[in-house]
Amino acid sequence: MDFSDIERILELVRTHDLAEFELERDGLKLRVRKAGASPTFHAAPMQMMPVASAPPPAAGPAAAPQAAPAPAAAGGARADAEPESVELAVVKSPIVGTFYRCPEPGAPSFVEIGQRVKKDQVLCIIEAMKLMNEITSEYEGEIVSAYVENGKPVQYGERLFAIKTA
Repeated sequence: MDFSDIERILELVRTHDLAEFELERDGLKLRVRKAGASPTFHAAPMQMMPVASAPPPAAGPAAAPQAAPAPAAAGGARADAEPESVELAVVKSPIVGTFYRCPEPGAPSFVEIGQRVKKDQVLCIIEAMKLMNEITSEYEGEIVSAYVENGKPVQYGERLFAIKTA
């Protein structure tokens, strides 16, 4: 395979709008993938892992605006003590799929922000390959935040809810 063969392959990828092309011939393996395309599943979790480790710091500021108004009026020392006493648990997506807050269109949501939940209570459904998977709470507490809109796709490890456990 020479340079002109590679140029022809690249032109075919552009012409047919392929996200990825792989060719193995005579001990040579050539893989062409367009930037921004993530057709393989092993690439998506790698991108999500830093996001999965980042939610606790991101969840703290998300909870801080709710806790901050009262302490800000009372004084600065209290504002530092308040977030430490609040413990947030983040519920993450165990699978890739489509997120649904209610069991069917027009029905009330499984949970609302401010609602108390029990362990093993259904929080949402994630549809994956036409199967509806109920996502249950691993914690008891109050729903503080919902990170995903109804009907939107979710990735493995993506934040779904924050629950105040303390």
